[in-house]
Amino acid sequence: MKLPFQIDCKDKVVVITGAGGVLCGMFAKAVAKTGAKVALLDLNQAAAQKYADEILIDGGQAKAYQCNVLEKESIQLAHDQIINDLGTCDILINGAGGNSPKATTDNETFHLEDLGTMKTFFDLDQKDVEFVFNLNFIGTLLPTQIFALDMANKEGATIINISSMNAFTPLTKILAYSGAKAAVSNFTQWLAVHFSDVGIRCNAIAPGFFSTEQNSKLLFNEDGTPTQRTAKILAGTPMNRFGEPEELIGTLLYLMSQDASGFVNGVVIPVDGGYNAYSGV
Repeated sequence: MKLPFQIDCKDKVVVITGAGGVLCGMFAKAVAKTGAKVALLDLNQAAAQKYADEILIDGGQAKAYQCNVLEKESIQLAHDQIINDLGTCDILINGAGGNSPKATTDNETFHLEDLGTMKTFFDLDQKDVEFVFNLNFIGTLLPTQIFALDMANKEGATIINISSMNAFTPLTKILAYSGAKAAVSNFTQWLAVHFSDVGIRCNAIAPGFFSTEQNSKLLFNEDGTPTQRTAKILAGTPMNRFGEPEELIGTLLYLMSQDASGFVNGVVIPVDGGYNAYSGV
């Protein structure tokens, strides 16, 4: 992996949650190239270990940890292991999150005749909505509670949350995910103010639409043509394409760097190909 520009995080400890996933695993590999010691946290430790092994083979420093971001005891255990193995946290990247089909409606807009024929807003189960909301919001709050205290008054201490363009304008069908990411954006601003006196900056990245192996079946038909929903997404994206995962790295490194973004605090940066700027006409 070639970084878009270089920053020096030599010997800093960077903790990344959700690091077994495609995007956060890529983040971990990019962060390792800055000289940082990377702690990869994921519920699926084997998935995080895969990326940690790739970092180690490439000459970087990394270690994978099993961690459930919805259980404070699990995060505390990972925290204590990281201190013993790598040292105290300097930079926290809250990347754990995601959606669930169980918290998604089948229809974009409601019609009475849909009742009994598909999953509507009225059929969503509270537990399924709570799971998605908690995974994204509580899964950002709890790791921050555990790791931020170690970051207080540390030079260059930074928290980077992963929001979404859904936080700016909710997408149809995925009400729980959109609401949760809006909460993450609001929480990011709240933290920026709350931690201002102890020198911890807090910002967020809001990815637009990125095509990965994980969502390819949702975006494309078996013959490779775009689904109807994909056609709508591309029509609303001025650059008329999906983002490549690597195109998030520059914004991540910028927010990590005290030299580059030391006076940037409490912002949510869209990386969306112009999606948020386009009114549709």
